[in-house]
Amino acid sequence: MKQRKVPMRKCVVTNEAYPKKELVRIVRTTEGAVEIDPTGKKNGRGAYIVMEPAVVEKAWKQHILDRHLKVTIDDDFYQSLYDYVDHQKARKEIL
Repeated sequence: MKQRKVPMRKCVVTNEAYPKKELVRIVRTTEGAVEIDPTGKKNGRGAYIVMEPAVVEKAWKQHILDRHLKVTIDDDFYQSLYDYVDHQKARKEIL
């Protein structure tokens, strides 16, 4: 049986390629709102971050997502992103 190709994406913080399922997509919609995209299918400009709380903290301190998405992102969004990544990582470790 033929093996399927695993889609790879590059993390904007670490600049390393990972399988798409190990990353979380952050999207800037056409209205300019920034959202977490768990499905990876929303319309808009996207950036990927690996699901590691330390990487999210680095992106928060250096405002890396602000530069990639070309929009100002407030601290509340970064906090919700950190909580989401922390929850997903804990969930993944249980399973």
